[in-house]
Amino acid sequence: MQTLIGIALAMLLSVPLGFAQGSFPAFGSIRGDVFTKGTNGEPAVLPEARIVLRGPITKETESDARGAFAIDSLPPGTYEIEANAPGLSGGLAVEVTPGRSSTVPLEMNVTMVSNTVNVTATQAFVADESAQHNTVSQSVVENAPNQEENVDSLLPLVPGVVRGPDGRINMKGAQATQAGWLVNSANVTDPATGGQAISLPIDVVSSVQVISNPYDPEYGRFTGAVSSVETRTSNFDKFHFSIQNLVPRARDRDGHIVGIGAFTPRTTITGPLIKDRLAFTQSLEYRFVRTPVESLPPLQRDTTLESFDSFSQFDLKISDRQTATLSVAVFPQQFDYLGLNTFNPQSSTTNLHQRGDQISTQHSYVAESGALLSSRFAYEEFDADTFPNSQAPYQMLVETTEGGFFNRQNRDTRRLEWQEIYHFSQKHFLGDHQLKAGFDFSHSSYDGRQQFLPVAIVGTAGSRLEQINFGSPSSFSVQQNEVAWFGGDQWTVSPRLTLDFGLRFDNDSVTNSTHAAPRANLTLALTRNRRTLLKAGAGLFYDRVPLNAPAFSSFPDRTILTFGAAGNVTSSVPYSNVITGGLKNPRSETWNVEVDRQVLEKLVVRVAYQQRNTVDDLVVNPETTAGDSLLSLASRGRDFYREFQITGQYKIHRQTLNASYVRSKATGDLNDFNQFFGNDPQAVIEPNSRGQLAFDAPNRFLTWGELNAPGKLLLMPVLDIHTGFPYSVVNENRNFVGPRNDERFPRFNSFDLQVLRNFGLPFHGKEHTVKFGFGVFNLFNHANPRDVQNDLDSYRFEQFSNSAVRTFRGKLVFGF
Repeated sequence: MQTLIGIALAMLLSVPLGFAQGSFPAFGSIRGDVFTKGTNGEPAVLPEARIVLRGPITKETESDARGAFAIDSLPPGTYEIEANAPGLSGGLAVEVTPGRSSTVPLEMNVTMVSNTVNVTATQAFVADESAQHNTVSQSVVENAPNQEENVDSLLPLVPGVVRGPDGRINMKGAQATQAGWLVNSANVTDPATGGQAISLPIDVVSSVQVISNPYDPEYGRFTGAVSSVETRTSNFDKFHFSIQNLVPRARDRDGHIVGIGAFTPRTTITGPLIKDRLAFTQSLEYRFVRTPVESLPPLQRDTTLESFDSFSQFDLKISDRQTATLSVAVFPQQFDYLGLNTFNPQSSTTNLHQRGDQISTQHSYVAESGALLSSRFAYEEFDADTFPNSQAPYQMLVETTEGGFFNRQNRDTRRLEWQEIYHFSQKHFLGDHQLKAGFDFSHSSYDGRQQFLPVAIVGTAGSRLEQINFGSPSSFSVQQNEVAWFGGDQWTVSPRLTLDFGLRFDNDSVTNSTHAAPRANLTLALTRNRRTLLKAGAGLFYDRVPLNAPAFSSFPDRTILTFGAAGNVTSSVPYSNVITGGLKNPRSETWNVEVDRQVLEKLVVRVAYQQRNTVDDLVVNPETTAGDSLLSLASRGRDFYREFQITGQYKIHRQTLNASYVRSKATGDLNDFNQFFGNDPQAVIEPNSRGQLAFDAPNRFLTWGELNAPGKLLLMPVLDIHTGFPYSVVNENRNFVGPRNDERFPRFNSFDLQVLRNFGLPFHGKEHTVKFGFGVFNLFNHANPRDVQNDLDSYRFEQFSNSAVRTFRGKLVFGF
């Protein structure tokens, strides 16, 4: 890995600097001042306002102490500037031309009016983001209540995104393994399982977007939604340093301090290495966190996470027409007692130890015509091992589980990815056309080992009812090549109508198939002042096949033994692992329609509907024929999701409020492959059936805001109320009784609050900042159980437990 990093850094720094002396017209640039007007009408500058520029490329910066900002090396084109400060916002459009600097005054206020420079006259503001594209901004990343202090924990701030009963993020009705996970446009999924496989210090995150249906043909290899994380650009002007979480949290058990509950220090530094040429960012984070299951004994109730996350980034301005970025992420992690809950004590859980690293380089070049070529190379290693906490035989009792976990895994995966995208200069024919074309090549490999140990099912009388025996441990090696090529056109027919067309082709060596995925969407201003926008789209999406799937036939087979009342074996049925009908790439058909309306100057309302049908999902099913029994893996699964959403954003003086209601339905086949052969597999595999998916929450109300209180306090409250998740009823044999997922947990209701205040401290003649505050989670201590006794033969049948209690967290950040 060190050799790869050295080679990549050498390549980055050795890019010919002679381009800078060429005779091309220079990139354009933007200069401006951010200000607001007081009650007397006098302008007042706004320091540290966040400036985001979106257009042919996306950049961001902050205004300095005088409210000034500058963004250089911009390809020609039209850009939208968005400025945000607590309770204030502003925006305008700017036309950037080669070799010139555009100077703009950027007023921030509460009128929600978008000014225009060199493009159109002043227009009413309606957010360009649709229900299919939601962004968690940098200010929210920094200030929102975030108990785990990672990016994923912020995704449920987006309507239609929930954390499911297994703790994983489910976006827009899709399994976590059906989603696309990107960091700086690079795929960061585990090639073996398809789940997310990277951890970043949250301090380097600029924004995270949830794209429900990305109709841009650049996106592929998923059937759900996409989470796209962008990291911050290194600071070319001056050094910044921050450090926080230096004080450990105690572990409180029944009023007694018993060791450390958590210790999560992190630090970040950014600044120039070569003035106006090369800048860097380095962020380090160590995490030791114990998370309790309140229903277990005091000293046997904690899962333990220990990790070290390092992120390094180098940003290089090669010339006015070329930029390059090199980033390196290293993220080893140990998660002990995975799957701990009321019915699975520590001794019966598995440990998951992971080692991961990623190196990514990006290069952008703009031609004299304004065309843009973007190149990206990424290499990822992700290894994982699981092993039990006890060597005792694994037994599934009615009330609890005993013995050591039944599964051991070793996974070593690699991915190499190369992408090229060419944005043509703007064309003019019956309107304006912004064309793009590109290709994406990815090679993945997976070397693994699987071992399964016997599993006994014990009834209420204490006698063994069934036993699952497995074959010998197996080793295997799988490889996969994926190639995609795509093209698209953004056609501006008129100032009120924009059409987007795209076509993507995906080839997968595992399925030996090539698929065409057309997409299209439109944006239509229903009124001349653009206060009402209609947005609609439809498209096809094809998912990747996780490498666990082609390796399935190499996994150890199983034999089911059934015992009589006297303890004798009454039947023995061997099941062979068989891939039935060949593997296919899952496919989703998606469409959406929405209307955005600026009802008042301070209120924007969105009404949206989307629907997705997914076929060819991977499902596991035990099948018995006249002469044989087999455990079948087949591309026969079907999922369905629909969502109706009403969202409002209201901005008043120095305050922003967001509220949404989502009515949704998520159904499908319930024997998803990954739940039986992922990191924490289930031992018992019953026949497949259809029903409500485990993370289905038909009704959800979400509201949150950024509020300024007296004393220069920043308040960020989050209220989340949704229908409880479904669960199934079983008997002592672990057979399902009645329809699956037909019962539900109680309604979830949680109110979280983050309170922060910034202080300026003079030190050695320089201004330093200290951010101080606290967060409280589940403020009203509402009972939100995470476990239920679903065995109808238990004396505790339908008893709920393991509710998250009210929790306080302090926050102290030093900035230099």
